Amino acid sequence: MSSKSLLHGTVVLVLLHFMLFLTAECQKNITAMFVFGDSTVDSGNNNFLLTTSRSNYPPYGKDFPGKVPTGRFTNGKLVTDFIASYLGIKEFIPPYLDPSLKLDDLKTGVCFASASTGFDPLTATISSVLSMDAQLGYFKEYISRMEGYIGKAKTQVLLKRAAVLISAGSNDFIANFFPLPIRNITYTLDAYKKFILQQEINFIQALLKLGARNIIVVGFPPLGCIPAVIIVESGLTSTQRTCLEWMSNVARDYSRQLQAKLAAFQTYKANILYIDIFNPINEMIKRPQHYGINVVNRGCCGGQVVGLPLPCSLGAATCSDVSKYVFWDNVHPTQAVYYKLFQGFIPTIDRFRSRLVI
Repeated sequence: MSSKSLLHGTVVLVLLHFMLFLTAECQKNITAMFVFGDSTVDSGNNNFLLTTSRSNYPPYGKDFPGKVPTGRFTNGKLVTDFIASYLGIKEFIPPYLDPSLKLDDLKTGVCFASASTGFDPLTATISSVLSMDAQLGYFKEYISRMEGYIGKAKTQVLLKRAAVLISAGSNDFIANFFPLPIRNITYTLDAYKKFILQQEINFIQALLKLGARNIIVVGFPPLGCIPAVIIVESGLTSTQRTCLEWMSNVARDYSRQLQAKLAAFQTYKANILYIDIFNPINEMIKRPQHYGINVVNRGCCGGQVVGLPLPCSLGAATCSDVSKYVFWDNVHPTQAVYYKLFQGFIPTIDRFRSRLVI
């Protein structure tokens, strides 16, 4: 064989290897995103429910493009919006219950989350919102609609190439177990944690059975540092508001148990990622100056009256510089905090994407 022929053959082999590499990399692309959970990720489903747990009015959304109060419980975007944009899926994750959505909008993913819900069915009943089971029911309806639109085989591919994110469970403790004399009469705290944990594991298993393969599970924030929780549980004035360590320990312990349970899913053909939000938010609260933050113990909206956990109501006054606050209202982080969280997640998301199971 001549050196010219050998060179030609080598070039062809290199090109073939390069094309196979590109094909493999393209197959790792996430092409849709589905979101389940509570107000930390609800992009507006509660707008279409008969519930008082809504945020589709100003000043919510004051920093969202077009200053639109979309139903997100913050002043702008949620961390799921930043993740979806980073993955190249879409700029915002729309709520599934929005009747204006077209089938093409649904193809790249939607949000099924509902503010004020939890893994305990009672938590959703308290606020007349979508339970996690109801969200799963809508996901089944979504699958059926997609099968009618693009066929069964393509729908299964869509589900396998999708990122599924779950963020819920906090409300079960701060809006149900601790303040109401219902669950805490029949459950000890440890027993209730086990109950909620099993509900969450059951939810993940249900998603896997429906065809999801790439799942992001978000842990709890430091519950004892939420301004409304501090006031309700301790009655402290705004000048004395400090984190309730015993409450944050509940969140820390639950998240540890959750991580241990998720490790058992390694036997499944699935890519399941745990995301820690406890430590980054705790850091922002304990060392605010390091993050350019000044106020950690009250919300920018509805947090201006001493000692009262006021809601961020229609037309409520807001602070002059929201970027200096951890909390937008007395419960939910600001867009700036969500963005800081997202920035910290990027290496983890890249790892998640590289391990995509399809």
